[in-house]
Amino acid sequence: MQGGPARGGEEARLLAQIAAGDAESFAALYDRYSRPVYSLAWKMLGDSHAAQEITQEVFEGIWRGAAAYRPGRGTARSWILALAHHKSVDAVRRQRIRVAEPLPDLPADAPDVVGQVLQRVEGAQVRAALETLSEGQRAVVVLAYYGGYTQAEIAARLGVPLGTVKTRMRDGLLRLRGVLRDVEESVT
Repeated sequence: MQGGPARGGEEARLLAQIAAGDAESFAALYDRYSRPVYSLAWKMLGDSHAAQEITQEVFEGIWRGAAAYRPGRGTARSWILALAHHKSVDAVRRQRIRVAEPLPDLPADAPDVVGQVLQRVEGAQVRAALETLSEGQRAVVVLAYYGGYTQAEIAARLGVPLGTVKTRMRDGLLRLRGVLRDVEESVT
């Protein structure tokens, strides 16, 4: 994609119009970025069906969340491709989980009660572990892993130096690892 600042301004304008519900602007942005988003997802996943799903998720996210784009934090292109990257990483993680832990065959109409319970227990454990972090550590970890922000974006958002974000991230993840390991050991 070429076009420099003029194109970047046009794309920012399209995103602002999408945030206001303009379907034509959405169609224009989709025409411009569906191939790059698909290509990025395909390169990461190696699966055309999964790449199509990621492309759909990204553009659904753009339609619902275009107002979250902030021109001062980067170009529209980088924001869109970052969304595609984050969704692709999530898909890769889901694939690894599926491959590593095959589920037993259950009747099609059987509710996955065990899975629901485990997910709630694990979620509660992660939330409790996050509460053990300092406010600064928790902020950077949550923004990175739940918000999908890069460390540079987090630094800009929180108004702290990039080195501070990196230190808080490292220290927070080490603390989480220790707390969650302790929880796991107490269960086994």
